[in-house]
Amino acid sequence: MSARALAGLLGAFAGAWVGTVAGAPLGTPVDVPVGTPLTVPAAAAGAAPAASARRYATVLPGHALEFPRDFGSHPQFRTEWWYVTGWLQTRKGELLGFQITFFRTRPDVDETNPSAFTPHQLLIAHCAVSDPTRGRLWQDQRIRRAGLGLAQAREGDTEVWIDDWRLQRRGADYSARLAADGFALNLTLSATRPPMENGQSGFSRKGPAAESASYYYSIPQMQIAGSLTRAGKTDPVVGTAWFDHEWSSDYLDPGATGWDWIGINLDDGGALMAFRIRGAGGETRWAGGTLERPDGRVRTLDAADIDFTPARRWLSPRTGIAYPVVWHVRAGPETIDLEPLMDDQENDTRLTTGAVYWEGAVRALRGGLPVGRGYLELTGYGERLRIR
Repeated sequence: MSARALAGLLGAFAGAWVGTVAGAPLGTPVDVPVGTPLTVPAAAAGAAPAASARRYATVLPGHALEFPRDFGSHPQFRTEWWYVTGWLQTRKGELLGFQITFFRTRPDVDETNPSAFTPHQLLIAHCAVSDPTRGRLWQDQRIRRAGLGLAQAREGDTEVWIDDWRLQRRGADYSARLAADGFALNLTLSATRPPMENGQSGFSRKGPAAESASYYYSIPQMQIAGSLTRAGKTDPVVGTAWFDHEWSSDYLDPGATGWDWIGINLDDGGALMAFRIRGAGGETRWAGGTLERPDGRVRTLDAADIDFTPARRWLSPRTGIAYPVVWHVRAGPETIDLEPLMDDQENDTRLTTGAVYWEGAVRALRGGLPVGRGYLELTGYGERLRIR
């Protein structure tokens, strides 16, 4: 549910939509020191008055997902993301993790504004590689308003891009090509099964209130072939990926502070997605998940089926945030332990979404023996997520 990493994604963009840093022109790449503010007064940004606030589409139960239409963008909803994570292996046997996330958000702006520069849609992208040899992430981020040839999220099928960063579906294959700061990914991801619809036929509740929900599907066990470049050196890679696509207009309720999420490709060919939404005291406000067996049978998991128990924390030397990076997780009939590929997988995206969060590659173990690999996302540990 990635990249989840949406702290301030909408609230901040009410002011930060101009995509400028220290007066840089619209469309200029954001390339400034971490901590440089991206916000401007709402009036200067052209935000619509409260009385003319936009009405967004609502996530409702009973709505059937339809493919390939729902592979594409849903611009009538407030926020949306396409999220790919996975493990890569080089020819030398080196193991690394990676994540690619494209966000689309529809800010509150005056729809009657005739200017071609009015940001009806914003596009954001995060990219990171977990590299144990380096000991911390290779990471980069971008933000653009849609249109003018700079960025777009196409309706009808997956095709989303910002400049030369692109994620696109063609048949059963996705291509991901991103040339980032100090590293690059050029991957083909091949689906081995149909989309796994999470929740009730793709309707995924996120809180006690019925409106706190998303439409959500995953494609686990994708096979990877391609290349990874680090510091000018390119290595052929293979691996396994997890793909998420989620869209919503009212994701978290006011009592939620963040979430813990996992997407695990199990070694037996199955797949496990599980999450919990946390409250201010660390309590579970809501939880859910999906377990897919190797033969394609799918079981929807509710709050009573899910339990996340932290076992060890890691303290970030940069932010001072303590993240629980080792976990014991119960998800229906599955009980696993999660251990990180490396502790330092903190992702600083304050220049685009305002968030600092932990998102990284993890091994799934049972009785000390490996049973799968995937990704863990931890948000809201430094400060409360603010999606509005």
